[in-house]
Amino acid sequence: MKAVDELTNVSEAERSEWIAEFDAMARRPLPIRVRYGFIHTVKPVLDDAPSRVFDTMQQYRDWCEQQLPAWLGYGRV
Repeated sequence: MKAVDELTNVSEAERSEWIAEFDAMARRPLPIRVRYGFIHTVKPVLDDAPSRVFDTMQQYRDWCEQQLPAWLGYGRV
């Protein structure tokens, strides 16, 4: 809920700036919006091999927990 709280406690000037940026983005042609709408993030370990095969979901989950950094979000909750 912290992110929501941060969004509701912004100044009117900052909120106006966000709306202006959103409106400017919405006026761009679709190909431009799609081009700039995705950001490539380097994912350590995941990007090191083109593919991986696991015999069971349990093996996959264990591998994720042991090999991947927690910030990627592949761990168990």
